Amino acid sequence: MKKLMNITPSKPLSIFLSILPFVVIFFVYWSASTERLAENPNDKLLPSFSQIYSAVDRLAFTENKRTGEYLFWQDTSASLYRISIGIGISALSGLLMGLLTGLIPLARSGFSPLITVLSLIPPMAILPILFISFGLGELAKVMLIIIGTAPVMMRDMQSRVRQLPAEQLIKAQTLGASTWLVSLRVVLPQILPRLLASMRLSLGAAWLFLIAAEAIAAQEGLGYRIFLVRRYMSMDVIFPYVIWITLLAFLMDYLLRKTSEKAFPWYHSIESGK
Repeated sequence: MKKLMNITPSKPLSIFLSILPFVVIFFVYWSASTERLAENPNDKLLPSFSQIYSAVDRLAFTENKRTGEYLFWQDTSASLYRISIGIGISALSGLLMGLLTGLIPLARSGFSPLITVLSLIPPMAILPILFISFGLGELAKVMLIIIGTAPVMMRDMQSRVRQLPAEQLIKAQTLGASTWLVSLRVVLPQILPRLLASMRLSLGAAWLFLIAAEAIAAQEGLGYRIFLVRRYMSMDVIFPYVIWITLLAFLMDYLLRKTSEKAFPWYHSIESGK
C-alpha cells in the first residue's frame, strides 16, 4: 500500500481538487448570505450575488453621469499604471545594483550595507514622509512601491550573482574577457530568469503598498474606491474589487511565469530537475 506522501493525483483529479475549495467557498457564502438576508433584507455584510452583479454593472458598464467615465475601468487603469511603473523601476534598479554589488567587491563593500538597511525599513512607516516630500500626486505612490520592493530585489540579485560558479568567471577572464564583458555575456543571462522570479515574489507586497497609498491620497484607483465606499459598508462593491485585484495579481504573475518559461527554458529545466 502506497504511503499518502507518494500518491500523485491524476490530471482530472488534480483539476477537481483545485476547483473544490472555490466551490465550497461559493456555497458557504451563498448559504450565509441567504440566511442573513432572510432575517434582514437590508443587511450589507453579505450581499447577495444579484446585489454584487448590480454593483459591478453600475461601476463597470454604466457611464458616470458626472465624468462620462466607467469608474471600474478608470480605477483599474490608474492602479495598473502605478504598479507597472513601480515594479518596472524596481526590477531595473534591482538588476543593475544586484549585478554591480554581486560582481564587484568594491561596490559590494560600499553599497551592500545600505541596501540591507533599506530593505529592513517598513515602507508603510515612511508613507507620511513620502507624501510630505513628493506631494499627493503619482510620484509618492510609485515611490512607495519602489522603496518597498527594489531593495529586496537588489539583495536577491546580488545573492544570485554571488552563487554563480567561480570557475565560469575565472575561465572568462582567462580567455581575455573584461569585467564589462563578463557582466554581459556570463552573468547577465544567468540572472535574468531569477529577476523575473523576484518580480513575481514582489507582486503581493507591491499591491499592498499601492492599495495603502491609494487609500490615503488618490482620486482614482482600486484602493481608493474600496476605502471610499467602506464608510457606507458597500460590501457589494468591495467584494468584486477585492476579487478583481486578486485576479489582476494572478494574471501578472502568470504572464511573468510564462515569459520566463518561454525566454529561459533551460532555467526551468534545471529547477525541475530534468
